[in-house]
Amino acid sequence: MRKLVLLLAVLATAATASSASAITYGTPTGGAYPYVGGLVTTSQRTGERYVYCTGTLVSPTVVLTAAHCDISDTTGTNQACVMFDPQLTSKSKLFCGRFVASPYYTHKQNDPNDLAVIVFDRPIRGIQPATLVSEVGYLDRLFASGQLNQATQFLNVGYGGTEFTNEAGGPRPTYLDTRMYSYSSFNALGPGYLRLSQNQATGDAGTCYGDSGGPQFLDGVLVSITVTGDVFCKATNVVQRLDTELAQSFLSRFV
Repeated sequence: MRKLVLLLAVLATAATASSASAITYGTPTGGAYPYVGGLVTTSQRTGERYVYCTGTLVSPTVVLTAAHCDISDTTGTNQACVMFDPQLTSKSKLFCGRFVASPYYTHKQNDPNDLAVIVFDRPIRGIQPATLVSEVGYLDRLFASGQLNQATQFLNVGYGGTEFTNEAGGPRPTYLDTRMYSYSSFNALGPGYLRLSQNQATGDAGTCYGDSGGPQFLDGVLVSITVTGDVFCKATNVVQRLDTELAQSFLSRFV
């Protein structure tokens, strides 16, 4: 409950349907994907630390995440903290930096530009940053050539909730604060988004609450981040493309 209440408040700012943020039907990464981290805050009610969004180290001093992961209204500061352990524990080291949302962020359904970065004063050592797409129209080119089709699978990584379970107050996701991965099949390509299947019946998995800002990789290249999806995280993952002109314009200021 502690996470769902906060996340629904934060993620309600996303443009489309109910926001998504957790790996569903996924597998713990262990030491894999060490450049993917969890954004961590502390409950004002219980004093407990927990992961509320996900991000990816894209340079030694920059983590990429979603603009709607801004919780400055709650914390009173533009500082955001990230940990890179496979699972959040009391011993997890936090790296804190300045949260900067894209100036192009809107609530347009066709391209919300739901992007932000966390900028650190000092480089994070010992973690090789992920490879970030740098070509405007990269996915358009793959789609036009037939290389992006219904058989194409994207790798999701995140720290969010897992499958929903029925509880007294209704279905709720389970939170493990653990880095997990899953695969989703391509559905559709829009001006600023990808739609990916996370229908377990067709062999797909996906993301849910807590995975917002987390990456999708295609052939090892970071091409999009999780921003929204269906309320029960069972059907569709809607992700923000990173290869649009505005996305690349924003990212080029930091990477």
